[in-house]
Amino acid sequence: MEDKPLVRVVAPVFALALAAGVGLAFGVAALKRPPDLPVDTNPAPLSGHTLCAAVVVVFPTDAEMQAAVPSFRDDPAARRVFVDPPSISLLAVPGTDLTAWAQDLHARYRTAERVTVIDSDRAAAQLELTAPPPKCPREGEY
Repeated sequence: MEDKPLVRVVAPVFALALAAGVGLAFGVAALKRPPDLPVDTNPAPLSGHTLCAAVVVVFPTDAEMQAAVPSFRDDPAARRVFVDPPSISLLAVPGTDLTAWAQDLHARYRTAERVTVIDSDRAAAQLELTAPPPKCPREGEY
């Protein structure tokens, strides 16, 4: 009979400690999660930007590239759009599979001469460089 008062005290204390631990874990996770990157799909000149994780779509002419620009503004995978005649360089929203996105873009833009993935981290890993370049930040450019 003397066990019941102890159980009445231990169970709520345990539940309270568990709830506090879960709350602390969520708080730490929220602080460690990087902030969402801004999305700006208004075309900007590529000059002055060094991309390390992007998809580049090269068109035969500047006119064809200009005709495709509006559709890139509405692409949900696009985070930034850079133009450098007659090509468009696209930075992706975090979590986008660049290879799959490039394949999708190649299927959508049949007139494109080439669709290329720039992934400096993957290239450095394949080359097994003794002095690899700095890791590409999640923004996709240095």
